[in-house]
Amino acid sequence: MPSEAATMGVTARVPRPAARILLVDARNRVLLFRFAPADRAPLWCTPGGAVDPGESYEAAARRELWEETGLDRDCGPQVARREVDFLTFERIEVTADERWFRVDVDAHDVSGAALTDQERELMMEARWFGRDELADWPEVIYPADLLTMLEETDVYVPK
Repeated sequence: MPSEAATMGVTARVPRPAARILLVDARNRVLLFRFAPADRAPLWCTPGGAVDPGESYEAAARRELWEETGLDRDCGPQVARREVDFLTFERIEVTADERWFRVDVDAHDVSGAALTDQERELMMEARWFGRDELADWPEVIYPADLLTMLEETDVYVPK
């Protein structure tokens, strides 16, 4: 028997486990990537992405950090968790179970060591943001409460 959502023409959201990283340098800046998809306004977001089948959140965080920044290191314990609904760049409606990790570095020159084809196409820029820039930035920054997340996890431990 079809679900009520199916009979009403509503598509069920796909679960999407994801690991996201707050990468913070010694100048207290956070790394964000600018994505410019054709179907929506540009947006900035932290490193991270979907957890592969059979992969732990911790392993996914390390893999995503390596692929998107060139850093290969343990991302430590989870510092936050949230569920969020959104439309992926592939136009799939998902409910993401995001686990957040914080990684502090003295400094780092970002190198997309192993970007996916989609990331190479859509990721336009990597930029270190000072906290004073986040509140008034003219484009969307995800997560919207990034400043609060940074403040709640502020224990700088350079590695």
